[in-house]
Amino acid sequence: MASLPSTSGSRVDHLVIAAHTLDQGVAWCRTVLGVEPGPGGEHLLMGTHNRLLALMNGTHPVAYLEIIAINPRAPAPGHRRWYDLDEPSLQAALRDAPRLIHFVAQCADAAQGCQALSAQGIDRGALRDASRQTAQGLLEWKITVREDGQRLYHGALPTLIQWGETHPSASLPDRGLRLRALQATHPQARALQAACQALGLDDFAVSEGSPNLIAMLQTPRGTVRLESLGA
Repeated sequence: MASLPSTSGSRVDHLVIAAHTLDQGVAWCRTVLGVEPGPGGEHLLMGTHNRLLALMNGTHPVAYLEIIAINPRAPAPGHRRWYDLDEPSLQAALRDAPRLIHFVAQCADAAQGCQALSAQGIDRGALRDASRQTAQGLLEWKITVREDGQRLYHGALPTLIQWGETHPSASLPDRGLRLRALQATHPQARALQAACQALGLDDFAVSEGSPNLIAMLQTPRGTVRLESLGA
């Protein structure tokens, strides 16, 4: 079982790659990253489904990459989906190619993380219970989701997650992917940086500039730079 953080701080849990369809996302992984994503599952609460890839290394020992898309076979939820996936402008951009749009930060106490952001004047959303069945058993977690589904700061302010007994990376094989760096530029860099510092997110660099979330990955195809480009 992968270990979870023992402090009140946060760390990168996973990167969110959104795709117009999950098949498109899988093909993107093969072409861009040079790997076949592992199994994922369905999120009945949100009408989405995903595939996963491990990103483990010394700095991010239980990190992973999530390829996520709206599940066309699932009933539409009676609320906005997470990660702005219901936004027409985002879906239009994803028709061209999947894209890094967001990241999720793992907290030992997500409720405490929400309070830290609230003190900064930020509503990160309600902390919801979620779960999905896997071949290894039931995955359970708590995750912040706003009623409007917004990511905030063009995806550069992380969603917060608190895992139950099992982390998904515990069953993900090593495909040779490593997260070397994660950073962001944003016009409101000071406010974004203050929010991340309030979460104890020390391995995430923020600087002034146009909205962009940037991840540097080591892959079987060499170094790959992923960018949100304001999506």
